[in-house]
Amino acid sequence: MIVDCVSDLHGFLPKMDGGDLLIVAGDLTARDTEYQHDDFFVWLNNQAYTKKIFIAGNHDNYLEKNNEKFLKTLEKSDLEYLCDSGTEFQGVKIWGSPWTRTFPGINPHCKAFTYDTEKELSEKWMLIPTDTNILITHSPSFGNYDWVKNPDGTVGPSVGSLLLWMWMLTMIPHLKLHVTGHIHEAYGNSVHPNGIHLVNASHVNERYKPVNKPVRIIL
Repeated sequence: MIVDCVSDLHGFLPKMDGGDLLIVAGDLTARDTEYQHDDFFVWLNNQAYTKKIFIAGNHDNYLEKNNEKFLKTLEKSDLEYLCDSGTEFQGVKIWGSPWTRTFPGINPHCKAFTYDTEKELSEKWMLIPTDTNILITHSPSFGNYDWVKNPDGTVGPSVGSLLLWMWMLTMIPHLKLHVTGHIHEAYGNSVHPNGIHLVNASHVNERYKPVNKPVRIIL
């Protein structure tokens, strides 16, 4: 199965190669307007994939505030939006969740789907079914492509969710792929020794420049 992953588009709509499954892991537009979301939906509809899945991120206030109207729009498309919900594709079980933790100084306009504590987040992580094969979360897990840069440009601390990582390790034995974004400067992917392919697919870097390519995974 060809799986292409991208996240944190922030209004940029990259050229995609096409394949079996396209995953978009949140932060879809630049200014969070209805017009820009329409542009995103047109772009996503036109992508040459058998299945197209996306979740929201902390910049996606429009999706959080207009959920009922938004879901009616999706009824007319073949797109699938996951929000603490799941789907299945070619026998692979997929779950999506948009939640992230707030941090000191966070822009008040960028607090969609956020909680202040790990304990609150853990209530969302415990919804992830134990038979999940592909997990999509806007938040990275702790220690996995979740590091921010220090003011001097060096690699700083990890800011991902520790309880998410613990849930993944202990409760989801057949997890093959975890797709995230959120931390722009931590773009990258690798296979963990436990066999989980970990991806931070942020399209923009920390300066909101669209320099990172979509990540292709073969499952």
